[in-house]
Amino acid sequence: MIWTAGFRTAVISPYERLQFSEPRSFADQTVRQVLHLAGGGDAFRVRLTNRYGRTPLAIGAATVVVGDRPVALTFDGAARRVIPAGGEAVTDPVSTPVAAGADLVVSLYLPERTDLATHSHKPAELTRIADGNQVTTPQPAWTEQVEARFYISGVDVLAPPDTAVGVAFGDSWFEGVGTTTSANRRSVDVLNRRLKRGWVVNQGIAGNRLLRDTVGEHGLARFDRDVLSIPAVTHVLVHFGINDLGLPGMLGEPPVTAGDLVAGFRALADRAHGAGLKILAATIGPFAGAGPEISTPEGLAARREVNEWIRTTDTFDAVFDVARAVANPHALDHIHPALDSGDGMHLNDRGAEAMAGALNLDDLAL
Repeated sequence: MIWTAGFRTAVISPYERLQFSEPRSFADQTVRQVLHLAGGGDAFRVRLTNRYGRTPLAIGAATVVVGDRPVALTFDGAARRVIPAGGEAVTDPVSTPVAAGADLVVSLYLPERTDLATHSHKPAELTRIADGNQVTTPQPAWTEQVEARFYISGVDVLAPPDTAVGVAFGDSWFEGVGTTTSANRRSVDVLNRRLKRGWVVNQGIAGNRLLRDTVGEHGLARFDRDVLSIPAVTHVLVHFGINDLGLPGMLGEPPVTAGDLVAGFRALADRAHGAGLKILAATIGPFAGAGPEISTPEGLAARREVNEWIRTTDTFDAVFDVARAVANPHALDHIHPALDSGDGMHLNDRGAEAMAGALNLDDLAL
């Protein structure tokens, strides 16, 4: 048996140049978060992060509820842990089996005023916050709830060594923007429900780009940390390009060309193959309905050019044609109206199903 990723959530800095949610801190508060497992195992442990913190992070107490059973989380046997600025921590293993599709409910008590929190900013899941130490209280008086995750980067599970573990690596179309909050209808969730063996963990970041930092470190920069660091990873699924092509017009940057993106995808594929991984590439989803600042004629033309390259190149081990699966057949640069979340740039629940359905499950076999 080996430790591998049963759940992941890609985190970003609260000091990003472009913010899609309000950064925040905590003081003498309990933060309760739901983690939907992609994969299960005979035991588990929770990964905490202060990666972008500028001061130490004090964890006063932590618990996890598995089913209806609360369990104290400890760190080398201690209830309390201080995670240094830029640091990570892993809880002691919990010797309780967990299944794929199960929800772990993690409560963290943060006794001291924190720095602005390292977080996942658009996870399609709610975090609940209460005053004081409420980690063992089943239903405290919640003072607020927000769509975000704080100080959590993943859950490891103890699984057989021949488990196929993939990583969905990309942008909001993986993270789940546009899907129903707290319903686990992201494209990656739908894909996992289709799989009969193995699973895929979600490392999507809304707003993330392949080539330039803006919201999260760019894909080529975070590939080692968010993909290659996962023990026993076998596949990486990529969906990048919308933000590379759309954000420059909004931010006043030079545009990214089709050639720039092709070079970036080739570099990503070379690194995946160099690590022994299979890489599955999605065509870039349509985004013409996002507004003139984002959906520029130059960006849309580059999308079409890159997608034709993705469909015909031998750079990848497989391609899943998301663009064709979700496009309006009468206006191919637009999302089909029935699959559009309403902003012209993101998929609703049905769209996420169509995205997951574009992938041939045989391409995820070992």
